[in-house]
Amino acid sequence: MARRMLDAQTSHLAAMTGRELLESFRAAEGRTLVAEIIAPAPPLLGDVTNAELARAFGADLILLNLFDVDHPRIEGLPSGDDDFFRRTYPDGSALGGPVRVGAIRELRALVGRPVAVNLEPVDDDETVLSMRAPVPPGRRATAESALKAKEQGASMIVLTGNPATGVTTTAITGALGTLRKAVGSDLILAAGKMHGAGSSRDAASPLVDEATVEAWIGSGADIVLFPAPGTVPGLSVDAVRSRVDAVHRRGALAMTTIGTSQEGSDEATIRQIALWAKSCGADLHHIGDSGYPGIAVPENILAYSVAIRGRRHAWRRMASSLAR
Repeated sequence: MARRMLDAQTSHLAAMTGRELLESFRAAEGRTLVAEIIAPAPPLLGDVTNAELARAFGADLILLNLFDVDHPRIEGLPSGDDDFFRRTYPDGSALGGPVRVGAIRELRALVGRPVAVNLEPVDDDETVLSMRAPVPPGRRATAESALKAKEQGASMIVLTGNPATGVTTTAITGALGTLRKAVGSDLILAAGKMHGAGSSRDAASPLVDEATVEAWIGSGADIVLFPAPGTVPGLSVDAVRSRVDAVHRRGALAMTTIGTSQEGSDEATIRQIALWAKSCGADLHHIGDSGYPGIAVPENILAYSVAIRGRRHAWRRMASSLAR
């Protein structure tokens, strides 16, 4: 039996299969915190990755956004290249670090936590409500990209969409079946939308209804994600709770998300969202990557952590040595 995430040390997490990690989330009873970072964004601290900073403030799982599996790069990794400080400090521009095929595994060793990757099921025929944001092949939810993410060490793949990409709920359903066949039964697949992602159809809908939940889980989703109450207009506590219940009835897990830059709000707002999300039954809690460009405000990661699990567990996650 897998240890619950609250108690899992680095050595335990490194040895877990995907199914064991999923049960670790379940056993933590709504006290798992997922921090998203923009992989190519310059680190807030220069020579320390944003993932390490998020982990230091209590993140249990790191989610990489804008990570291109064809050109894997995470800014701030120890690279030994002479241009590092020019890239990551204000006296130079963010030129982009070296491509590192082992970037995900290197990051996992540094943070001692599982690392997930976003892949985007883009509908190229969808009408986008603003100028469409391009999504290169290495960020798209294809069988090829999913296999590369798995081979590079991803613990979980999240099928979702960035703003103005044209990712739709229908495209997510189709991609799930393709990816599940490609990666096999062990790797965790999560799916959902944090906002409309520019889709004109989804902007006029409740984003995810019970029929969509059933389709996603039937196509291979282990975790279904929804916007947290108070983040997307119209999604109240009752509305999110009904969707979470639909997920749980089908044996999957639910993750609420802050994908609306409210990760840069004040701590009182974060605490309120956190408690609303927990009252909805969320198994995992996501906090987004744009409090500062590339990472949530670190104090808000801690505020969220304390709100859903108290100081004792929050501080244990912060203080525990990677050598354990």
